[in-house]
Amino acid sequence: MVSTPFVTGSPVWIDLGTPDIEGATAFYKGIFGWDFVSAGPDAGGYGLFQLNGRTAAGAMPVEAGQTPPAWSLYFQTPDVDATAKSVQQGGGSVVFEPMDVMDLGRMAVFTDPSGAGFSVWQPGKNKGLDAVNEPGSLCWGELYTPDEDAAYRFYNSVFGWETTSMPMPDGNGSYRMVSPAGQGAEGMFGGFVPIGTDPAESDTGPHWLLYFAVTDCDASVTAARKLDGTVRVAPTDIEGVGRFAKLADPSGTRFALMQGVDQAG
Repeated sequence: MVSTPFVTGSPVWIDLGTPDIEGATAFYKGIFGWDFVSAGPDAGGYGLFQLNGRTAAGAMPVEAGQTPPAWSLYFQTPDVDATAKSVQQGGGSVVFEPMDVMDLGRMAVFTDPSGAGFSVWQPGKNKGLDAVNEPGSLCWGELYTPDEDAAYRFYNSVFGWETTSMPMPDGNGSYRMVSPAGQGAEGMFGGFVPIGTDPAESDTGPHWLLYFAVTDCDASVTAARKLDGTVRVAPTDIEGVGRFAKLADPSGTRFALMQGVDQAG
């Protein structure tokens, strides 16, 4: 689960880049109940997806055909500039140099050595998402990577992440999970997956996939279909974990749903 209050190395923010803000608002409202609220005339079209008045995500317009629509995941850092140096020392790349976002905070965009994109946020007035780990909000992230060991070395060097492994329910290998330093099992917020083992994720290259909590995975998938979303992986049970599905919104942005064990009964 995402650490709250947020700590160094914890997911702290997410946002959607989409060529169709209006269409995205209708789609995500239909499955998560989100409302879109503009961040103001100086924000370049950026706004907030809110769940009952609390921020669950950000969103911004991108040019169709120029920037692929995507969800972006931000990790908290106390010093964006120092993190940028650590990323480069670890073999990653700086896509957007550290920059101030008004008085809200400071950010940068990177890729890890495999090419998977991620961002960081140094909080100012904006401390992070208001809603996580509840229906309609971020609850998990997965890194699809060609080399789990190399990925762990990189993220450990940048954020100090710790890892533990869980046997897969089918007995086929193990699932490596990560948490911020010192947070233990309660702080586990994501896992690493060898990219070639999941046909639904193998055609896009290394990337982070976001999971959103839902109370009824099947009902959410039905709603997504009615709103012109694409079902990439139909609702599937994972023993001891819950029920999940993988979708894409009408612009093709990929994400996933998770109905937890405590909600599955």
